This record gives sequence, C-alpha cells and structure tokens, in this order.
Amino acid sequence: MIPMVNRRNLLKGAAAGAIAVPAAGLLATRAFGGTDTAVAPPSAAATLPVHIVNNTGEWANSSVYLYVVGNVDGRQVRLTPDGALAPISLDDNGPDGFTDYAIPLAGSGTTTLHLPYMSGRIYTALGAKLKFKAVADGNGAPALAYPAGWVPTDPNYDVLHDCAEFTYNADGMFCNVTMVDMFSVPLDVRLQGTADQTAGVLKPGGRQQIFTEVGRNDTYAPLVIGDRRVLAPSHGLDAGLFPSGYFDAYIDRIWGEGHQLNVRTNEGYFTGRGSGGRLVFNGPAEVAFDRPTTRDVLFCDGALHAPNDGMRGPVAAILGAALNRTTAHSHIEQPVTDAAAFYQGDVTHHYAKALHAAMEDGRAYGFAFDDVADFASYIQDHAPQQFTLTLSPF
Repeated sequence: MIPMVNRRNLLKGAAAGAIAVPAAGLLATRAFGGTDTAVAPPSAAATLPVHIVNNTGEWANSSVYLYVVGNVDGRQVRLTPDGALAPISLDDNGPDGFTDYAIPLAGSGTTTLHLPYMSGRIYTALGAKLKFKAVADGNGAPALAYPAGWVPTDPNYDVLHDCAEFTYNADGMFCNVTMVDMFSVPLDVRLQGTADQTAGVLKPGGRQQIFTEVGRNDTYAPLVIGDRRVLAPSHGLDAGLFPSGYFDAYIDRIWGEGHQLNVRTNEGYFTGRGSGGRLVFNGPAEVAFDRPTTRDVLFCDGALHAPNDGMRGPVAAILGAALNRTTAHSHIEQPVTDAAAFYQGDVTHHYAKALHAAMEDGRAYGFAFDDVADFASYIQDHAPQQFTLTLSPF
C-alpha cells in the first residue's frame, strides 16, 4: 500500500466564496491507502482537549492571538473561547470592517481549549491580531476571507502569523503542519492517543536555516520576505517573484516522445510514456496528462488536477510529487521512497528541499502532494486523547 493523504477537499466548505482562501486544503483520511477498512475505528470523544504552548521566547502569552476557524457540515464556523461553535455572521464585522475572532491565551503557561467535531485551521498571530472579514459567498452564505500572507495588499500581510490544519470527527483526529502557502511561525503538533506522535518539529535554529537556505539561491531569494516569512514558489510565481517558466525544460524532458514513467498505486500498476505531447498511462485504466506548466507543477493543479476518483487522482498525485522532487527523469519507477534522491540538481524545488532539511524527522508539507510516500508533516489517531500545538523558539 502507498500511504497517501487526500488533503484536497476538506476546506472546500469552509472556504467556498471566501475572497482570500489559502491554496492548501485540509486532510481527512488516507484516501489512497494505508487504512485498514476491515476494522472499524473507535469513535472519538465528542470533544478533544487542545493545549496551546507558547515557547517562542520572544512573545508573551498576551501578545499571541489564536483563531480556530473552519466548517461543520458545509457551514463555516469558528470556535469561541469557551469551546462553543459559532456560525460566521456578516454582523460580526466591526467598525473597521473585520471580525474579532481572537481567542486569548492564558495569562501564563499552557492554554487549554476543548475542540468539538469540525474541520479547520488553527491560526496563530504574534504581536497583532489577524483581520478576518466575513463575506457572502457565491450562494449568499456567510464565509470568511482568510489571511493571505503572500499578497502585499492583504490586511494581514504585516502580521506575523501561520497555521496548522486539522479534521476532528468520530473517526479521530487528522492533522498537519502546513508550509504549502508559506513558512513563517515555527509550529509543531503532538497527538496523544493510541500512540504518541509529533509533526513539524524543527531542528534547533531550523527557522533561520530555512530562511538562509532559500535566500542563498538567486532564483528563490525573492521569496524571502525579510524576517517575516518565506513564500512558497507557487504564490511567488503569481506575485511576479518567481519565474513562470522555471520547470519548463524539465517538464519537456518528462513529456518528451517515448519517455517512460511507471506509477504504482493502491489500484495497481500503471505504465506511462510520452506520446504526442501527452503522458499516457495504461494499467487498471488509461490515464493521460497534458503537458503541465510550471504553475501547474507548483500548485499540483491544472493539468495535474487529482480528482478523488481512485484512478487519475493517485496517478496525478504521484506524478506531481515526482515533478516537484525532480525524480521523474532519474527514476522510471514511481513513487520514489528514498529521500536522498529528492531535489537533486540546480533546477528543483529548493523551498521544499530547505523545509525538509530543517525538520527533525525530515517530513514537511512543502507542496500539496508532499504526502506521497509519507513525507508530509502529518499525523492521525483514531482514538485521540489530547492534542498540543506548540509555538517553537525562533
């Protein structure tokens, strides 16, 4: 079985119609394998203790603001300080035009919340509050405009902030630390239940290591925004900070006539070849991909769109990972599970490379298909007892 997380659809309900929605989705289950469906998982408790630990060493609890926002059954909601779910309302916008959904931390020490079933994000902001705006989506339903730290005109651009993603339901807790959009605040998560697991733990000095490594590459250096954040190259491309044709020559090699690439998924073995400007895979079904752009590769979308169909989706995910990790030319058999083979050569995903190198366990979410072969900063537990989000030292 190829462990893979489907993180494409979870925030759809929460984000629909919002005007500044993050590119990254959320995760829910090992949709393409890794789950034993023969044994029903235990039912998780109705609420889960969530501990927030401020170990920044630079910001007091009084300067840290927390936001838990997301969706339940397609409705956008937020968590209140007392652990209740409140619907998003246009009436929540204050005189400045923005909501104030901030949850204050305890005066000192650990802050504990109680999380009910929902899918969403936990945002942390340091030194200033985030400005979430309640808006009407395309159907007229209340929605939230999420922070977009990669957009200079976004009202939260100057605020130091970041987030973790989660789904909590009767099947358990599924969570990750994401850098798909950007990297700013060092966060890590711990999930205790059937096992004791962590994700996103940086090596000592890891934050500065990421800034330094990305900044030393001339092409990627514009993505380093002072000491505030490092943008993912996908958003850098849209902002004119990253070349739109960066991967073009590499893509041409993979889509070249006769180039061979084979993919093994949970559904079976697919053999692929470049033919007539397309990459055509035969196996349990025929799956073909038009030549993607650099933007498609970085966003894992467009020509690499991965529907939840059990056939094209898994092949697209593995293909997207091979392109971002630049193993599609050197390894006929995919997915590649040896991390030493990733990010070789001058033209590669140096942002994702820097993230993985700075992690204690080498796992990070540097692009949307980084979950292929289990290299993402993701953990899950079907019988969770408590969850801890830690703001690590800078």
